[in-house]
Amino acid sequence: MTDRFVTMRDVYRARQRIAGIAVRTPLTQSPELTKRAGFPVYLKLENVQRTGAFKIRGAANKLRSLSSAERARGVITISSGNHGRAVAHVARELGTEATICMSTRVPRNKVDSIRQLGAEVILHGETYDEAEEYAVRLEKDRGATMIPPFDDPYVIAGQGTIGLELLEDLPDLDAVVVPL
Repeated sequence: MTDRFVTMRDVYRARQRIAGIAVRTPLTQSPELTKRAGFPVYLKLENVQRTGAFKIRGAANKLRSLSSAERARGVITISSGNHGRAVAHVARELGTEATICMSTRVPRNKVDSIRQLGAEVILHGETYDEAEEYAVRLEKDRGATMIPPFDDPYVIAGQGTIGLELLEDLPDLDAVVVPL
């Protein structure tokens, strides 16, 4: 895998790597959206992942790509919710310590759900960017491995496994809409 390109081979490898942590999610037709659109509309139900969101796919692929020495030093990330929960969940499954940096504006229920997974949560700064700057400093100070929420080839390949499932379940699909 390169820092610039994620290939289909990388996505297939990610699917093998995340097996047992992320689950294959159902694809279901939405009667109401189909009626409104005038053509079949399907929903990929990533909300049935153990953490309630697709972010577990990228987190699992990245964490499982780490060496045992890297995992032993612990992992760190920045999050406003779903990615932090995914990293905390996967780290717990792998016996790795996780630190999740979040801004002080993140809702308490998100913070609490991450703490319940055994991760250390550090609230720093009023913005995501301030929390991210702090996480980068901690990464260096602690020797931990950063698990980026996006913009990482392993994370991207992990999230890309959704595309494989879409193509397998609906080979004639015309378009995919991904909300961000």
